[in-house]
Amino acid sequence: MSPVFTRRDPRLGEFTLRPVDPDADARLLHRWVTHPKAVFWLMQDADVAQVAREYRRIADHPHHDAYLGHWRGEPAFLAERYDPAHVELVGLYEARPGDVGMHFLCAPTDAPVHGFTRAVITTVVAWLFADPATRRVVVEPDVRNTAVHALNAAVGFEVVGTVAKPEKDALLSICTRDRFHAATGLGDPAAPASRTDGVPA
Repeated sequence: MSPVFTRRDPRLGEFTLRPVDPDADARLLHRWVTHPKAVFWLMQDADVAQVAREYRRIADHPHHDAYLGHWRGEPAFLAERYDPAHVELVGLYEARPGDVGMHFLCAPTDAPVHGFTRAVITTVVAWLFADPATRRVVVEPDVRNTAVHALNAAVGFEVVGTVAKPEKDALLSICTRDRFHAATGLGDPAAPASRTDGVPA
């Protein structure tokens, strides 16, 4: 599949996103989502067939999409985009037009690269804001996931509060285009459709 978004990080090089192929990517994604470091992804006990079934369900959903991220041409992270008025946060906060929900997961590695995870979240949020219809990006990580809270803050997310979901207590946080631009210099708020920091295919 062709990339839907490309961002060239000044230090780490090219990051791209393309839609997940639920069957072709299932074995790879299974290794990622069942790894001990992916405990907050809540798929630790899934088998390959269950992973394929879950990503087929997402592919068929009208308000949820999944994308495989590549770094320098190799699969390196997973991103999900959803409409929080219909998925994940229904009835738990006051959704606004232009709100887009986001999840991301970096592939496990024995050779971590300094700054990689921050480059990934920057890429994912830049991709979401490359759509001029996106006004705010919404996330709901587990309250215990302090590492991702710090990453979210670094790219401009502001904590709204805690929401109780069936599977977890979540730290609801929201990032506006202005806050993302102030934190990263990307996604010029005066030109939301700009391709300066990402080149949609």
